[in-house]
Amino acid sequence: MRTELESKLSKNYPKIFANQSSFDAHIEYLGIECSDGWYPIINALCSNIQSYLDWINRNQDSPPIVQQVVVTQIKEKFGGLRFYYDGGDDRILGMLSMAESMADITCEKCGSPGKRRGKGWIYTACNAHTFPEHLGDDNV
Repeated sequence: MRTELESKLSKNYPKIFANQSSFDAHIEYLGIECSDGWYPIINALCSNIQSYLDWINRNQDSPPIVQQVVVTQIKEKFGGLRFYYDGGDDRILGMLSMAESMADITCEKCGSPGKRRGKGWIYTACNAHTFPEHLGDDNV
């Protein structure tokens, strides 16, 4: 993912990306390990997570009802979105499942409708971003 999109996520969701010391080191070396096409999905996921956490934990003087989600890694693996984090609860796990399902049918490069392609190295792409030898593959 482009650095400016990564920075936008970090700026818009400082609590989710609060693990700055290790997260910044990770971004400097690898960044968020997926392409720009999934940015809207990741942005919506972070927005929903933070809105829910702020709502559920509103006016809590004691420890929060639900622990703050803090990202440890975001990447593509086997053509799917992987969003690793600490904290949260079952509702957040449901939000993550929805985001992963959306990424499964969204081109990682451009955000258009896509499907899983490839043999060996599996990726999610629209026809325009599919390697020619994988057009027509319905292997996954």
